[in-house]
Amino acid sequence: MTSSSALRTYRTHGVVLRTYKLGEADRIIVLLTRDQGQVRAVAKGVRRTSSKFGSRLEPFMSVDLQLARGRTLDVITQVETKGLYGHGIASDYGCYTAATAIAETAERLTDIGETGGAQYALVAGAFSALSRNLHPSELILDSYLLRALATAGWAPSFTDCARCAAPGPHSAFSAPLGGAVCPDCRPPGAASPSSATMELLGALLTGDWTVADTSEAAARREAAGLVAAYLQWHLERGVASLKHVERV
Repeated sequence: MTSSSALRTYRTHGVVLRTYKLGEADRIIVLLTRDQGQVRAVAKGVRRTSSKFGSRLEPFMSVDLQLARGRTLDVITQVETKGLYGHGIASDYGCYTAATAIAETAERLTDIGETGGAQYALVAGAFSALSRNLHPSELILDSYLLRALATAGWAPSFTDCARCAAPGPHSAFSAPLGGAVCPDCRPPGAASPSSATMELLGALLTGDWTVADTSEAAARREAAGLVAAYLQWHLERGVASLKHVERV
């Protein structure tokens, strides 16, 4: 027979998105997990110097946890480090600001209690890439934002017309219409990005890092503005952390 205590505990793998102080020694930890979606849990005594797992529950860390279900918030009872992403990210300002924007976006896109395996994989992959400096931090961020929006059901088009599907490439971009638009569908005020910018956006969405890593600074700046506009349109408000991100 299964004990009542076993029924109240569960294990999961997650990444730390954010932490909040609670009382004199505790913290609320916001996690995005592989099989439980977004979880908010209490880490008791974690702010004491004697805590056994305080440093393991810092933002951007990848952890395996055991939690006990509570009435309002679950309680973290065991933590094992799986990926020391936080250490590498925190040592570089550009990586840190990009990771903060990723964490804020992930928190907004995921709902508490819903499974979010695909979103979890995107965040964990982005944190891992940032911690190892695999690509420029601003490109990792913009690639994550585009993929996360696509996973949430808002996949943009950067070639064919997002409204009528007329074959592209096209030279106009409209966030409300879903990306590239043809001359017939182009609304007033639509952006007119360069062909290099549209190529970069497509590469960031598909993970073509050969194209992305060799892109010019002007294309990166223009692409970042379009990604931010697309994100803001679908989230219905901006991501505050984006204003701190370093751009080339």
